[in-house]
Amino acid sequence: MANVAGALLEIIEEERAAGPLARRRRLFRETPQRTAVRWVLGTAYACHPKRIADVPRLLRLMGTDIAQGGTRVPRVAGIASQPDGFAGVCRDISAERILAAACKGFYPWSHIGPLKWWNPSQRMVLFLPEHHIAKRLRPIMRKTPWRVTFDTAFEQVIKACSEPRSNRSHALTWITPQIMRLYTQLHDQGHAHSVEVWDEHGHLVGGSYGLAVGRVFITESLFFRVPNASKIGLHVLNHHLAKWGFAVNDNKAWSDAMAAMGYRLIPRDEYLRVLGEATTSETRRGKWRVEDSPAVVAG
Repeated sequence: MANVAGALLEIIEEERAAGPLARRRRLFRETPQRTAVRWVLGTAYACHPKRIADVPRLLRLMGTDIAQGGTRVPRVAGIASQPDGFAGVCRDISAERILAAACKGFYPWSHIGPLKWWNPSQRMVLFLPEHHIAKRLRPIMRKTPWRVTFDTAFEQVIKACSEPRSNRSHALTWITPQIMRLYTQLHDQGHAHSVEVWDEHGHLVGGSYGLAVGRVFITESLFFRVPNASKIGLHVLNHHLAKWGFAVNDNKAWSDAMAAMGYRLIPRDEYLRVLGEATTSETRRGKWRVEDSPAVVAG
C-alpha cells in the first residue's frame, strides 16, 4: 500500500508540475492563419517607404551575423547606425540572456524571421519625478470602481498584449509565442511584472507588462479593452515605481500618449548612463503588490 500511495503522490506531483507548462502551451499558441497574417503584415511593415531603404543592409548584417553563429549577448560597440540600433541575430535566446542584454540597453524584437537584438539611438523614457496625470483623468481615477493589481495574471496580460486590438483586427504584433514563453520565465524568476486592471465585474479590461532591471523598468507592451484602462494601470505603476525608488520607466519608442504623461526622448548615451547608475543595486525582485489605489494615486 505504501508503494501504491507513493506512486500516486508522484503522479499527482508530476501533473501539478506539468500544469502551468501545459496551460502555457495552450495559451501561447499562434494558429497557422495568424502566423500567415503576421508574415504578410510584417513584410508590408518592412516595405514601408520609411523603412524599405534599410532592408537590404539589414539582410546583409543578418546574413553575416548568422554565418558567424549569431549573437548571444550583444555589445554596444556592435550597434549598427543603419538600421538604427540593430545589434545582431539572437543566438540561443533565453530568459537569462534577455536579462543580461537588458542591463546593457538591448532588447529582442522582431515581427517576422529570427529574433534580433536592438538598442536604438534614442529611447522614450519617463524620469519618474516628471510623471504627469492629465486633469481630466484625475476625477475618473478618484471615482472608478476598477481595481488595479500587480503580478496576478501575467500570462493573461501578455497574451492580451499579443492579440489584435478591437479597432484593428489585423494589427501587427511582435509578441510571438516564443516571446511570451521567455518573458513568462522572467516573471517566474521575479524579474518581469504585469499590471492588471479589473472592472467592477472582475473582467480584465486593461494592463501592461515589463521587465525590471535594477531601478529601471522597461515597459514591453500594454493593452486596453475599454477606454482609459491601460492609462489608469500605467499611472498606478509609475506611482509605485517612484515610491519604490526606481529611476525611470523606459517605453523604448516614441508615443504621443506617453509624451502626454511626461515621457521624453533621450539619446542612447544618456540612457546607458542612467541604466548603468540604476543597475548597481536590485530592487523589488519577486511578486509585486499594489499599495495605493487609483484614487490615492490621482490625489
